[in-house]
Amino acid sequence: MNIQQMMKQAQQLQKQMLKQQEELATKTYEASSGGGMVNVVVSGKNELLSLKIEKEVVNPEDVTMLQDLVLAAVNEAIRRSKEAAEQEMGGLMGGMKIPGLF
Repeated sequence: MNIQQMMKQAQQLQKQMLKQQEELATKTYEASSGGGMVNVVVSGKNELLSLKIEKEVVNPEDVTMLQDLVLAAVNEAIRRSKEAAEQEMGGLMGGMKIPGLF
């Protein structure tokens, strides 16, 4: 394979990756904690879009529990978003892992 072919393939791969990243950014990922008492939605860019907290879980005497539930739900939604990105991009890359790419 000559250098020109390799450069052309690299450019095509780059275009495909950008398109895939744009598509992933439009998707949303939902997670909950506390048996559904805290629900969150994040974007494919890992931005928090929605946070719903059931009033039954709000206890002024136990703020720490509520904080833990929010953290758990947000972290799970972000994990799902990242996992989806890795799967999508991994297919594009033929299974190659490039640390820090996603």
